[in-house]
Amino acid sequence: MIDNRALLVIDVQNDFCPAGRLAVAGGNEIVPLVNSLAHDFNHVVLTQDWHPADHSSFASQHEGVAPFSTITMPYGPQTVWPDHCVIGSEGAAFHPQLDVTRAELIIRKGFRKAIDSYSAFFENDRKTPTGLAGYLQERGLTRLTLVGLAFDYCVRYSAEDAKALGFSVTVIERATRAIDLNGSADATRKSFSARDIILA
Repeated sequence: MIDNRALLVIDVQNDFCPAGRLAVAGGNEIVPLVNSLAHDFNHVVLTQDWHPADHSSFASQHEGVAPFSTITMPYGPQTVWPDHCVIGSEGAAFHPQLDVTRAELIIRKGFRKAIDSYSAFFENDRKTPTGLAGYLQERGLTRLTLVGLAFDYCVRYSAEDAKALGFSVTVIERATRAIDLNGSADATRKSFSARDIILA
């Protein structure tokens, strides 16, 4: 029988963990569970936020704009963030306890200066693909389980895009942590319910 399951580990990087530049509360706490889950899957894919130092989603690039506020970009509304996950920086590295040896593929996203990328499948214009869908489809990996950071941003967008592309999608909430900006965690749960994304 063909194993059609894959684990997508979203952005478990130093800058999203305590003491990081865009720390998600308790982000480091999921690492042991993510490692354990990875050993239950024959196919594991990691994503990695990977920004140039002058990325347009950084508040530092917009005079007078505070981090966590919203601006309008050519592709639509964009939350601006503290500088984080700069290419080659320690903050962009995977958490040191994350077991990356199970990974068959690492997808780097957000490396185009003019556009952010939450989803593992598309950039924030909702049109520019990362190539992950084709990789999974060609290998017959149709049942996806998602874990990682942050629940209400990169995990959410990745799960929603995966579902829209026809994959079966489960998110293991205890193996995620949320930023919870303006109620975004609860909004994520409601969105998953409406889309028949399984929240385990």
